Amino acid sequence: MSVQALDLQSVTALVEDATAAPSMHNAQPWRFRFHRDDRTFQVRSDLERAMPRADPSNRALHLGCAAALFNLRVAAAHAGWGAATELLPDAADPQLLAVMRLTSPPSPGHDVENDLALLHPAIRRRHTSRHPFSDEEIPQPIKDALSAAALLEGARLMFPDAWHVQTLLDLVDDAEGRDAADAAASEELKRWVRVGAESAETAGDGVPDYAFGPRKWRGKAPVRDFAAGVSVPGRETATFESVPQVAVLGTTDDGPRDWMVAGQAMERVLLQATLDGLATSLTSQALEWPELRWTARSPESAMGFVQIVFRLGYGPSGPRTPRRPVNEVLDIE
Repeated sequence: MSVQALDLQSVTALVEDATAAPSMHNAQPWRFRFHRDDRTFQVRSDLERAMPRADPSNRALHLGCAAALFNLRVAAAHAGWGAATELLPDAADPQLLAVMRLTSPPSPGHDVENDLALLHPAIRRRHTSRHPFSDEEIPQPIKDALSAAALLEGARLMFPDAWHVQTLLDLVDDAEGRDAADAAASEELKRWVRVGAESAETAGDGVPDYAFGPRKWRGKAPVRDFAAGVSVPGRETATFESVPQVAVLGTTDDGPRDWMVAGQAMERVLLQATLDGLATSLTSQALEWPELRWTARSPESAMGFVQIVFRLGYGPSGPRTPRRPVNEVLDIE
């Protein structure tokens, strides 16, 4: 792509790919600003979409914005651009989470940008699945590839042993009980739930009822039930995995820069898993309670802080959830 080809349509296409990223409750807490003169994107947080109860430190908000940044990097590489990215470039402007400047096309070979471009087909295919997965075990080479994907972005992904998996599942159960008893948490969740044909079809954000998946009858899969006790006509029940396949992604430290690293690693893992034929979902319930989060890590691991928990397996990929129009999240200067 030439410099002249970077018109409004091209910029819009890059941001459309960026906004396909996952975020807590599909709140899409991001904004983008493109500067024509130096071909620079700013990725900014949208604090009106923050969740004070579930995410008081805005850690999950950073993860979502970082996932969008990673998609933007992938889209730029696919379009033929190199990119120079700086995280948290201005301490006086904490809502400015990253700056990405488009540079000349990368040279042929297996450099970072060319490797990123290979992930592009997965951006629109990746969806959160709240459906049952099969009992088919994920092959070790695929697990190794996912761990390597996280490491490329500066984070660690590990597949916990049976004892640690059960600990994580117990923590999720504990968190769900706390959420149900917490009126503020319930009200905050309801803000992002879209129930009813009209609401689900017109929404540009949140989780529509067609993406809830079936109600869990049996099984231990850590799947959040967005129905929150609301009856959804036609919603089925199903048996989920009795032995879920989960992975935890973490960082050494736990500040905003670590969250930005983790969010990019999270999306890289999700895109790689999608290319490998896996269905995916994310679990954060236990991480939303500080007194539970610290026990999510394994004491035998060098991982300092768990940032997100993945549920992986073979099954339906889940439906596409709504996204806000690009003109609502992009400014061009």
